[in-house]
Amino acid sequence: MEEARRRGNRPWHVERYGIEVVPEYERTGRPRDLFWIWFAANLGILAIIYGAILVSFRLNAWQGLLVMGTGTASFLLVGVLSVVGRDGRAPMMTLSRAAFGVYGNVLPNVVSWISLVGWEIVSVITGTWALSALLGLVIPADGALRLGSALVLMVAATAASSLLGQATLVVVQKGASYLFGLLSAVVVAVMVPHVDWTELWRAPAAPWTSAVLPAWALVFTGTGLSWANAAADYSRYLPSATPKRSIILATTCGAGLPLLGLMATGFLVALQDPGLAAAANPIAAIGHIVPSWMRAIYLLTAGGGLVVEANLSLYSSGLNLQAMFVPYPRYQTVLIDALLMVSGTVYVVFFSQNFLGPFESFILVLGIALAAWCGVFLAYAAMRQVRGFSPSALYRGEGAPAWRWEAVLAWGMGTSLGMLSSSTPWFSGPWAKGVFSGSSLGLVGAFLLAALLESLGLAFWSAQPSAAEKRPV
Repeated sequence: MEEARRRGNRPWHVERYGIEVVPEYERTGRPRDLFWIWFAANLGILAIIYGAILVSFRLNAWQGLLVMGTGTASFLLVGVLSVVGRDGRAPMMTLSRAAFGVYGNVLPNVVSWISLVGWEIVSVITGTWALSALLGLVIPADGALRLGSALVLMVAATAASSLLGQATLVVVQKGASYLFGLLSAVVVAVMVPHVDWTELWRAPAAPWTSAVLPAWALVFTGTGLSWANAAADYSRYLPSATPKRSIILATTCGAGLPLLGLMATGFLVALQDPGLAAAANPIAAIGHIVPSWMRAIYLLTAGGGLVVEANLSLYSSGLNLQAMFVPYPRYQTVLIDALLMVSGTVYVVFFSQNFLGPFESFILVLGIALAAWCGVFLAYAAMRQVRGFSPSALYRGEGAPAWRWEAVLAWGMGTSLGMLSSSTPWFSGPWAKGVFSGSSLGLVGAFLLAALLESLGLAFWSAQPSAAEKRPV
């Protein structure tokens, strides 16, 4: 009887739940599940690329360590929002309806969905390059044929666990953490001894406003902040008695340990080869650094690590589509996003030769809107002292507000401030001058302004007398 009740979320079975509230009897998760989910998600070679990009800002060793450490701390946001997932028992962008209204939430939901699909594409592109190079070591074939075969393998591996659902993802991510974590350690152990440690500590310091702050914003946006809109997707199966500290610690440590190690490796290696940060195909460029005898290990690590990063984005983007009123079951929305993922990957791999420039711009621009959303939602949760979310605040037909205009306006104004005061390779805002010139402080401004305006709006409306109080006696 108990097994039948739990059929909605079992490993290797299609998950039954989408954006609806998870019933109490299904909430059998543990904090260590979050550790493995986020550990595997951050094992990808993209972390090494982040470290290489930091060198392009001409940071010295101390500045690089500071940026990597404080930037990775953005996963504290994911940990806090994972606690909200425990209390709300629904996916992140569904819980966001409580703050924005059922229809008002569609606006930040679209940004969230684009961000997740974009990260899927970035991960699959990079993984396709790695698997193509791996195939080239064992199967002599035409370059286009190798790329096509690698793309099929990458997409199939990514989509399989995402289609099945959360319980399967927990098992896959745990196994991948052991396997690719060990392989990543081997790769790092081989790459690091080539570093010129004497020269490393002699590098001059870079300017703080025009180099350190933009580098920090890039890491902060591309790591924890880019996952904030998916945090509750993986914690909604935790029992309500799960301690907050355990959730935050498991999430932050699970993500931070591999991230810091791999970013530091990329930073150190790029100091010896500055051209790595500007390479059109960074996976191939890194592959030329490792000895020939371990190139296959490196490429397998790169491709596999990116699979277990992309599968989370694909799973969450499917939930995002459902929250945008796409009337299909979760596994079908995952298939829709998988088709978009393939289309974007085909374009970049076969037709576009530039990667890092658009990649950097993409994460910064969407990061501004996500920072503003995060500010609004956290302010709402704090001001309302949310312990749980009533289904009546999340779904149509159950009395949920259609729009919370103060939240929508706070998000829009925070995003606007961030855009106007930020510089990216795509555009430069008219207020991106002085300390804001090239510093990406607009990201921080977007978060703070959105949180402030939402807090003021909540305080104002809570101070207004209710209809009952206004009624004459």
